[in-house]
Amino acid sequence: MAMHETGGGFVPLAAERIAVRKLRRPGRWIFGILIAVGLVLLAQSLVTNPGYQWDVVAKYFTAPSILRGLALTLTLTAVAMVLGILLGILLAVMRLSDNPLARGASTAFITVIRGTPLLVQLFLCYNIAALYPVFSLGIPFGPQLFEVSMNSVMTPVVAAILALSLNEGAYMAEIIRAGLQSVDKGQIEAAKAIGLSPRKTFYRIVMPQVMKLVIPPTGNQLIGMLKMTSIVSIIGLSDLLYSSQTIYLRTYEVIPLLLVASIWYFIVTSILSLIQSRIEKKLGKGVAA
Repeated sequence: MAMHETGGGFVPLAAERIAVRKLRRPGRWIFGILIAVGLVLLAQSLVTNPGYQWDVVAKYFTAPSILRGLALTLTLTAVAMVLGILLGILLAVMRLSDNPLARGASTAFITVIRGTPLLVQLFLCYNIAALYPVFSLGIPFGPQLFEVSMNSVMTPVVAAILALSLNEGAYMAEIIRAGLQSVDKGQIEAAKAIGLSPRKTFYRIVMPQVMKLVIPPTGNQLIGMLKMTSIVSIIGLSDLLYSSQTIYLRTYEVIPLLLVASIWYFIVTSILSLIQSRIEKKLGKGVAA
């Protein structure tokens, strides 16, 4: 290759032409073809298989009982998620506390809840009257100020909200705790040094950083909560799944009614995923990748 001498040494007059050959990847093409064939076969099955009974799906998709079940599912999701987040904040603060009793109580609660199935927790809440037939408030060793039967209080709706909230609170506590611990303590000390109050320090420095880390897993928890509400059908609560089951137990149209419930779950989770994505983009503005 021709070189030209300069004060700084030798530099090439023209770059050598290097033949670039594309790497052949037959495995990628074969895998892509298999996926395409599989999708075509699946689409053909969805259209031609009479077992899906799409006319029945369309018939019951907006049936009043299905919409009522959907409304209950959304209500359970919203209420349990809000209560779970509030409980999670409390448990996270307790676990980060210098008080060993508060830290120990939070750790024990989170460990027990995360170590037992949600279905068991739901049954325990629903049958709590077997352990505590009466709920009462009063002065220790003194008169009772308030007393109520647990059988009248612990309805299926209350039991479902309680079990879902307690379960969600344990998981949200760990998410929030991780977010709080991610903030550099030096930033908090610097805020104190320039005279920011603890409240302003929390809202201006701690909260923005915590939100960016907490929002994605919280969104995933919300979507998971929506699907977990289907478990309440086991105690006879008329959510979306139970409403579908009630119909197919009468009509024996099992597959189309399960498709109705599945499609509604898919629609709602897709909307929630879109909202989560928008929030994450908004919070991520101005942050270097």
